[in-house]
This record gives sequence, C-alpha cells and structure tokens, in this order.
Amino acid sequence: MSTYFSTETLVQQKKLGSKGRFRCKEEFKEFSEKAKSLPPTTMDADKLVLYGLYKQATVGTVDTNRPGIFSPKERAKWDAWKAVEGKTKEEAMSDYIVKVKQLQEGTSA
Repeated sequence: MSTYFSTETLVQQKKLGSKGRFRCKEEFKEFSEKAKSLPPTTMDADKLVLYGLYKQATVGTVDTNRPGIFSPKERAKWDAWKAVEGKTKEEAMSDYIVKVKQLQEGTSA
C-alpha cells in the first residue's frame, strides 16, 4: 500500500513537539468522527487503508495472528494494519487525517 501523509504536517508536528502531538490527537479524534460519514461509495480499499491507519494510531503494532483463509474480511483488515507497521502513532494519525481529507474531497490517492 502507498503512504498517505503530508510531509508538511509532520514537519509542523516536529516543530511543535509535545504540543503538536496533542493537537494531532485532537485533530485525529475529529477526523475519526468525520470518517464515519464518508459517502457509501467509498471504495473498500480506501476503507481498509483507514482501518489500518486507525489501528496503528490507536493500538500500535499488530499484536494478533493473521486470521485464517476462511475469514476473508478479518484477514483483509489485518493485512491493512500490517501494511502500516513501523509507523509511529503520530505518523499514523497524520496519515489518517490526510486520507480522510482526500476522501472528503473525492480524491482517492
């Protein structure tokens, strides 16, 4: 999967330090709510990207075994989470915010 983040956002977060992390968390909460009202036409692939980023931002690194072949939906969600493994929680939050903004504007990238 591709990376969905704004370098500008990350630079701002580094400049702001812990204050920036707080702002990022608040914005993340706001965009988590906005994601719930995305149009029904939102592609499953985009929803999976959001799922993976959300899990990485809230839980961190994948901490479960990959679901079996007879659980395709859970397996796809696990794969989406695994795809963003290695990102910090702050990076995942920032990427999530950017992705929701893209989907709200109707541009899937």
